[in-house]
Amino acid sequence: MFAGRVPATGAGGSASAGGKGGKFSVEELYGFNKKPKGSRGNSGKAEKSDGKKERKEKEESVLASQILEAARRLMERRRLEVYLKECDVTMKQTSMPYRNLGKSGLRVSCLGLGTWVTFGSQISDEMAERVMTDAYDSGVNLFDTAEVYASGRAESTLGNILKKKGWRRSSYVVTTKIYWGGQAETERGLSRKHVIEGLRGSLSRLQLDYVDIVFANRSDINAPMEEVVRAMTFVIDRGLAMYWGTSRWNAVEIMVGQSGEPHLTLVPPVCEQAEYHYSRETGCRFSCRSFYHKIGVGAMTWSPLACGLLTGKYNGGVPESSRAAMKGYAWLKERFHSDEGKKQLSKIQELHLLADRLNCTAAQLAIAWCLRSEGVSSVLLGVSNTEQLLENIGSIRVLSLLTPPLIAEMDTLLGNNPRNRKKEAS
Repeated sequence: MFAGRVPATGAGGSASAGGKGGKFSVEELYGFNKKPKGSRGNSGKAEKSDGKKERKEKEESVLASQILEAARRLMERRRLEVYLKECDVTMKQTSMPYRNLGKSGLRVSCLGLGTWVTFGSQISDEMAERVMTDAYDSGVNLFDTAEVYASGRAESTLGNILKKKGWRRSSYVVTTKIYWGGQAETERGLSRKHVIEGLRGSLSRLQLDYVDIVFANRSDINAPMEEVVRAMTFVIDRGLAMYWGTSRWNAVEIMVGQSGEPHLTLVPPVCEQAEYHYSRETGCRFSCRSFYHKIGVGAMTWSPLACGLLTGKYNGGVPESSRAAMKGYAWLKERFHSDEGKKQLSKIQELHLLADRLNCTAAQLAIAWCLRSEGVSSVLLGVSNTEQLLENIGSIRVLSLLTPPLIAEMDTLLGNNPRNRKKEAS
């Protein structure tokens, strides 16, 4: 059990091997000795004293043996945990599904890591690095951020981690979003000026030569659609981005941005970032299918857990360490306390029972539910520690359990039947 030899001191003060074959006994390792010390006389008092010592030494020997056995079991358990963890990571690396981003040739992991609220704000840079490392090792190749997240600190944190890790630039996908870049009027919106200057600012914070996808982080009524598409085409032609997409655009805006003018050689968007979860089902699933099949625009969805609502963490109120308790997120707390929020909480409790039936967590069920939708290229995760990340990645296993009858049961429970099924399948 012990790799090295520990010298034991005998009665004469010299080191002795002790035990058989150079191994030390429990008593020697823990400083106990079975041999009673010799008595000076043959009186009954001395013999009685020796008897007490022998009993005491015997008890100590039994205790030492128990301690050593417990230590052995603990060591074996830790070895097993390390082994299982290594196997688990290996399985995740080989089982992470990858999907095309819309009908482009870009392959992204079906689960991506988002930085909203967390990077540069809710979690430390050290925790952000651990989360990113575990995500990358688990097969996640998509990292999403925005110029507005933590006033640019999220991009800086992400960039510092990527530089430190030294991963091949070709092995991962970075996306950012442009709209809110600063306080000045010219630092907001989707004008050609801000799209170009805002993206260059993002690249500086990210310490990258280019991003894989730049998103328009909402539509801009003050910027003509042709100007927006031209600006996105420009940054792509200059190698500052590979693709562009939209975020929180409505169906009409996406269609206009996709079509453009026939005689113009403009690059269309390939992806829409949309909020999608149990409580945002109505219309979204149909839109994802419609955009994907008609114009090839895929969906990259965010907030699959509705900012933590679907995990059940808010059932008993708002925890102090939660997102809803953070400064600037009073709107989230109001949402949970609203009548609609209370209705959602009651549905969530029933979904937890369904998750128990499937032997998974409520979070895993909610994420798998988003992944099963046709047209969804990737679901962005927002986590504050590695435990949450690994739990969420476990949703991949749950995806295969979502059979049509189970989805129908969930739709009935949630009341999510926005359109006639025949029309949806057409």
